[in-house]
Order: sequence, then structure tokens, then C-alpha cells
Amino acid sequence: MKMKSISVSLMGVMVTFGLLTGCSQQNTKKEASASPAVTNAQTAATKELTGELEIQYFVGGYGDAWWKQSIDEFQKLNPKLKITQTAGPQINEQMKPRWIQGNPPDLMFINGAGSNARQMFIDNQLMDLTDWLKDAKNADGEKILDVLFSKPEEYQPGKTYTLPLVFGSYGTFYDKAELRKNGWDEPKDWPSFMDTMQKVKDSGKMAPYIHTGVYPQYIIGGLLNSAIVAANGSDPAIINKINALETGVFKSEPVMKALDKLIELNTKGFIEGSSAALNHTDSQMQFLQHKAAFIPNGLWIENEMKKDIPAGFEFGFIPSVVQDKAGKSIVIPSTATMGIAKKAKNPDAAKAYLQYVFTKKQALAWAELTGSVLNVKADLSKADKVSALVKQASTYFASSDVIIAPIPVLPEELFKIEKDATLALVTGKINKEEWAKRLEDGAAKQREKNK
Repeated sequence: MKMKSISVSLMGVMVTFGLLTGCSQQNTKKEASASPAVTNAQTAATKELTGELEIQYFVGGYGDAWWKQSIDEFQKLNPKLKITQTAGPQINEQMKPRWIQGNPPDLMFINGAGSNARQMFIDNQLMDLTDWLKDAKNADGEKILDVLFSKPEEYQPGKTYTLPLVFGSYGTFYDKAELRKNGWDEPKDWPSFMDTMQKVKDSGKMAPYIHTGVYPQYIIGGLLNSAIVAANGSDPAIINKINALETGVFKSEPVMKALDKLIELNTKGFIEGSSAALNHTDSQMQFLQHKAAFIPNGLWIENEMKKDIPAGFEFGFIPSVVQDKAGKSIVIPSTATMGIAKKAKNPDAAKAYLQYVFTKKQALAWAELTGSVLNVKADLSKADKVSALVKQASTYFASSDVIIAPIPVLPEELFKIEKDATLALVTGKINKEEWAKRLEDGAAKQREKNK
């Protein structure tokens, strides 16, 4: 799945959620059929909803089953509301002309290829949700802000323009069964990770590590960003400094130490040789076929590759491998957000749909239908239809021994610079000083634009 547009340079698990997700679903634009209201069910809205509501969502690694189900349920609760679903794997690019022309849909799932939540804020396309969200309650009567794993990103102090829907996480993935079979230890920190990778290399059975070279955001979210936090004394505040484009942050000591870990992977020969040329599905397929032991990725990988997972494969997951021995694991969120268009024609209905879906019921449905985690605190441990990987991840998220970092978000132009520089670094084409210079120069240009 091409990463949700999430960065730092991260994500954005998932996210921006960087979150580009390549998949095969056909584009769809259809109206949810109106049907009688569900008996005794109450809509989250405080008044009867009428008119039209258009929802745009990207169809990628999370699929579209949850969207169809939740929108159909919401439609039944609001029979006088005409809902249009505008969706597909290329929908963000297809809808750009309408956003530019000032005729956007009411509500957008800001995820996938061609989307960037921060850029939409910069372009003045999103509605200010600050006042509404302060007291907004979900369909169960709970304050939405109280049930979130990850709070909304503030693109300017004290202001909220988006609401994270997905709480994914980047991390390192492996096959538990394969590690057991070969007597290789599951990684717990950087020393144990390096030790296991050396054993994999020495065995000659497979490459220790593979990544999605065409989409460097995976290794940024899955390794670099958590390494930056770890090198900052496990203080995630450095992500806020990166998001704020503070002068000098990209050449600061924590960032430079984190880059050393990427360089170490390359100099020790741990990276599978073809990685730089591989896209997301090709690298994921090689990983599933045991051509590599570890891959940096997001929690969507299981759902996205479910048709290709071999029998006996047992997903293992750790949010970060970069911490010192006995250090806390670091979660780099890969979120994908919801935003209401500033020029929405039916903002009341858009808000009511958000109130409907930010519930424990929808968190369970999302986990069952997408194989990932909704940004709502819910106990998934006893859910029969939820995969072991999702349960394992949700246990990490709820643990006091895990550090959850802020969502890394860079402007689209700077994020591209980071991706290009990171790929050049892990292939040995540039050194870390050149990486830092590219990012500092790009950040300076962005600060100038924002004046």
C-alpha cells in the first residue's frame, strides 16, 4: 500500500496515514440507496438530516467494505439524506479539478496517492473544526476527543482542521514461524535486531532486510522516524520540531544519529540488493515468499496482501527496533484523516457522519473488515474476527511501556525531498551531511513560502 501522505521526516502508519496505497479496486461513484430508518436507532445529529452528502474516499489497502457498510448504516438512519460515495484507487487525482474549482465533496478521507492533509490546509481547502470538536460527542454520547488514540494534528496552534480516522503504525514485520524454525530471535531492540540480521545473512537462506525503494516513506516511517525519537532520549517532542520546520532540526544530533542506523544497514550488507527498484507490492511479495526476513511497513500489509499470504505464515510486528537494550518501543503513527471541505454544501451531515463512526462499534467493524485499527480506544482482544496481528498491535498501543510519537507531517514538496534523499542515503549515493543539507534547504524554502 502506498503510504498515506505522512512524513517526517514520519505515518503515516499509516496515514500523510503518507499513507500511497496501490490496489486493484475499480473506481466507484454511486449513491447509497435510501431505506427505512432502523427501528429505535437514533442518528448522531441533533436534527433531521436532509439534502445531499458526498463522501470522497480512497480505496487502497484498507479496501472499501467498511465504507460501504458504515455509509449504508448511516443512510438507513437518515432516509431523507441522499448520500453519494465518490471512491476508487485513483480518486484523489480524479477529484483534484473539483477541489481547485471550488466544488469539492462535503467530506474526504485524506489518504492515499495524491493526498496530503497539511497541503490541503495550506491551500485553504479545509473547514476549521476547532469549536465543534471541543464538545462533539459520538453516537454513544462520549466526547470524541476522549476516545481517540491519536489527537488531531494542529497545523497552527490551537486549531483543528482534520480528525484522524485510522490509527495505524509503521514498524518492522516478520514471520514468527520462520524465525522459530531457524532458531532466530524476534527483535526487541537495536542490538538484538542487528544480531538476528547477522544470523540471517550468515545462513544464506534469505536477505535480512527488504524495503520499498520506489516508496521510501516506508523505511522513513518504519525505521528512520522512530530512530530519531530514540536518539533524542526517547523524547518524541523532536517530531513536533520537525513538523514546525525549526531551523537546524534536520542536522541536529538526534537526526544525524538516526541516519547512522540507515547507513549501518547498507554497509553491513543487510539490505536485499533489488530493494531500491521495488514498489510496495513487489517487496511485500518477496517478504511473504521468505526472500527477506524483515520489512519496514504499515499495519495495512496483512489486509492488502491477504490473497498472497502463504499457509503457515504468522505475522510478527514490533513498532520499533531502534531503541537501546531494554528501551521502550516507539510507535510512529500512520494515520489517515478525515476532513470537511471549507466549501462543503452540507457540513451538518458531514459532522453527523463523523459522530456516527467514531465509536467502539465502528472500531470493531473497521478491525474486522480492514485488518487495521480505527483511531478509537476499544478492546479488540476478544473479537473472533480480528486478526492476531491487529490484536498484537492494539496491545502495543495500549501499553504504558510504549511511546506514541506525534504524527509526522511535512508539506508535500519537502516530503518528496526527504523521500528522495533517504533512498539516496540507503543506497550509498549520498552521505548524511548531504541528506541534512537537502532537507534544511527545502525547509528554508517552505518557511519562506509560509511567510
